[in-house]
Amino acid sequence: MAVTTSVKPRKQRKALYTMPHHLRHKLLTAPLSRELRERYGFRSLPIRTGDRVRVMRGDYKGIEGKVIRVDRERGRVYIDTVTRRKVDGSTVNVPIHASKVMIVELDLSDRWRKRVVERKMEAREEMMARRKGREAEEG
Repeated sequence: MAVTTSVKPRKQRKALYTMPHHLRHKLLTAPLSRELRERYGFRSLPIRTGDRVRVMRGDYKGIEGKVIRVDRERGRVYIDTVTRRKVDGSTVNVPIHASKVMIVELDLSDRWRKRVVERKMEAREEMMARRKGREAEEG
């Protein structure tokens, strides 16, 4: 998704930092696991609260957990199992960038999310049918 038409880094950063929150959720997408990719037929989806994700990079690499919060302003997700102990002894959740996680299980309790998944699956099937049609014409 193009943030701006400018190629200047300064303007790219400004557009990213001043982007409205309702558009920012598209930037908070994560790839699906191999099993989900085979089942649904597409590669990535915006992260939502309730999804199970696996951290793929950083100090918490390999840890799996449920997303408890998505911070659109900072571009980070909070996972229930990724915590840090503060000096006073209390624990806090560590923010992880959305691109550094992989979705392992989708939360399909929301009917709007279900519709998004179905729409993407239909688009994939149509694309594959068109591709087969073209190959049949050529071959």
